[in-house]
Amino acid sequence: MANNYANDIIDLPNPNLTVAQLREEEEMSRAADKITALYCRLSQEDSNDGDSNSILNQKNILMEYAKKNRFQNPVFFIDDGYSGTDFNRPGVQKMLDEVEAGNVANIIVKDLSRFGRNFAMVGMYTTITFAKHNVRFIAIADNFDTINPNSTDSDFAQLKNWFNEFFAKDTSRKIRAVNKAKGERGEPLTNNVPYGYKKDSQNPKHWIVDEEAAQVVKRIFTLCMEGRGPTQIANVLTAEKIPTPITYHHAEGRNNPIRKAVNTERWYSATIVRILERREYTGCIVNFKTYSNSIWDKKRRENSAENHAVFYNAHPAIIDEEVYNKVQEIRRQRHRRVNATGKTSLFSGLVYCDDCKEKLYFSTTKNFEKRQDFFVCSTNRKNSDKCSSHYIREVVLEEMVWMHMETVISYVARYEVHFRDIMEREMRLTSEEAIRRSHKRLIQAEKRLKELDRLFVRLYEDNVNSKITDDRFVMMSKGYEDEKSQLKAELLTLQQKIETQERQNENLEQFIQKIGKYTDLQELTPYALRELVKSVYVEAPDKSSGKRRQGIHICYDLIGFIPLSELMKQTTA
Repeated sequence: MANNYANDIIDLPNPNLTVAQLREEEEMSRAADKITALYCRLSQEDSNDGDSNSILNQKNILMEYAKKNRFQNPVFFIDDGYSGTDFNRPGVQKMLDEVEAGNVANIIVKDLSRFGRNFAMVGMYTTITFAKHNVRFIAIADNFDTINPNSTDSDFAQLKNWFNEFFAKDTSRKIRAVNKAKGERGEPLTNNVPYGYKKDSQNPKHWIVDEEAAQVVKRIFTLCMEGRGPTQIANVLTAEKIPTPITYHHAEGRNNPIRKAVNTERWYSATIVRILERREYTGCIVNFKTYSNSIWDKKRRENSAENHAVFYNAHPAIIDEEVYNKVQEIRRQRHRRVNATGKTSLFSGLVYCDDCKEKLYFSTTKNFEKRQDFFVCSTNRKNSDKCSSHYIREVVLEEMVWMHMETVISYVARYEVHFRDIMEREMRLTSEEAIRRSHKRLIQAEKRLKELDRLFVRLYEDNVNSKITDDRFVMMSKGYEDEKSQLKAELLTLQQKIETQERQNENLEQFIQKIGKYTDLQELTPYALRELVKSVYVEAPDKSSGKRRQGIHICYDLIGFIPLSELMKQTTA
């Protein structure tokens, strides 16, 4: 049978190695048409040991051994930079596929640790899988050879495998400890600098702004603030032929965590989402964002926000903190900004029914002119008995919102001191009641959490004493765990609400600063709308006077509702 495998043959003069004893030559040639797999592996930690474990040194040793002992059809399988704790390595998986296909007669490694550092997996392959497929396995330095399972070296192999696994665990613990110390000091734990930054040539641990990429990041945040969704933003950047992060980094000679892409010239919504959610653009370092369960599980899982370590002012900011927070708020709304017609609305995701507090749907058709587009209560559309029709045309809504915003901007510019005094009083009255309610609910939630812990202990004892069945224990414990998860999420939300209410004066000053940027604004823009307005509530139309009258209430970002009519009364008094 012809051998089509790619070989990496290295000729070395005068080999002088200690090798396992061979059996009769007839048995060595039992599978002349099969390959001899020469497996090499090197992890990043192993590279610190010098040349003894280098890939080149392993290849030399394995080829010399194969030549000296006349193993036929040698083929290398190599994993460079892979941990031995995980068998999901390309080289070893390719070799195992050949074993399953019946194409391998022998496997030779430098020592058992090169094949793997997982006691159970190494034992399973060497004693079960390879035996099942009649594959001979040799670890040269450990004098281990499955052709002689009764030897003393075979007995010690299991102990060596255990020590190999222990070494991996100990190394992992040390690396985790070092990374934990670095992360707590505020050193960035990622080697991949976010798109928009680059490493400082004078200090690789410090990031500096990459001006060209930073402009694209700013554009992405601006488009989001204007009401564009990730897919829309991706389409805009693709149409403008702006290089994607992977293309840009490769052109700059820098590494990118995404090595392959379906189309490196096209922006994808997932890329936009990653950029919009990266807090590092506000100038901070965020460590411990992900974690792994153990050295056997290499999958990175998202860590909860309370476990993140955030270090502010670590590098120059590309995006203002308040813009970043506003974008996260817009992202959490997760409203659909594009309908089947391809039309979008300036107010999508911002408009609510003043009665049922549900969203108003944006309605349009291809045949509609802009003046015919309208919003309608989602509850009324589903069931007209539950809420009346809060219908309003988009052009009317835009006119009413702009009139209100223009008045607020003008008022703050002319009567800032008076505005501050009145709003501080209004916000204090509102926040005191809100804080009182939140504290009451907080105490109730904390009390219920403690009660759930006691119930779970009692439930466990009942299960141990056979008072309840295992199935009922699983069902009830799951219910308790689900309730605990919901309460913990509610506690976090309540604490955030209390903190927000307690920062009311700070929020008021931020709002006044925002307003100051728009003193020359001549018309309503998407960016200004989303930066200043949190939501718009539409009242039901009033036709009692014979004319259709309709009011709106605007909830401004940071400060809530502004009693503009009261402010105007006091100013003119």
